[in-house]
Amino acid sequence: MSDLLPIFPLPNVVLFPNVFLPLHIFEPRYREMVADALKHDRMIGMALLRPGWQPDYDGRPPVYPIGCSGVITHAEELPDGRYNIVLRGVERFRILEEDDRLSYRRAHIEQLPDPACLAEDKASLQTQRAKLDALLAPAIERSLSDIAGEAKIPAAMADEDLVNALAQYLDFEPLEKQALLEQQSLRSRAESLVELLEMKILMAKTPGLSNVAH
Repeated sequence: MSDLLPIFPLPNVVLFPNVFLPLHIFEPRYREMVADALKHDRMIGMALLRPGWQPDYDGRPPVYPIGCSGVITHAEELPDGRYNIVLRGVERFRILEEDDRLSYRRAHIEQLPDPACLAEDKASLQTQRAKLDALLAPAIERSLSDIAGEAKIPAAMADEDLVNALAQYLDFEPLEKQALLEQQSLRSRAESLVELLEMKILMAKTPGLSNVAH
């Protein structure tokens, strides 16, 4: 990864490691970003815009400091200069300082790899995985059938890939996904994911509870 990572800020997209994300690139500054990335290491950092970004969208509105880098695995340049690309999430990062010399945003970053799982973490992950399977079983056709194409969690999927894929693909609010991304370990992300799903399911089963929660 180069010293300066191109930053692609969006208001509703959070990328997770080892998860694929299709994007349509149409703004001139981000077309330039993709073209430059394709000439170099193909790396782009996704960052979530903070609330209140709308008045300054054409400038450089604030973003959450923790994002996820991604490598462009597929790129199609359209005749008018737009791009269709696919990113594969690589690693979480923290923005340390932005560079404003180009039309698009770039940043000096600190890489934030998830720590290796200890034995107790792996045991906890197995417990959380069983909870996820039980929570999603009744609703998986509605939630994931269009994405996963099957009615149960694939047993062969690694715990890390499963947790990150569910965090990205399930219908959570962007700020909820950001909170999951900011968890400092896979274990804590899995535990938070289970808690969030339990809350969502409870709210769906209890009319009026969502209004009380807000």
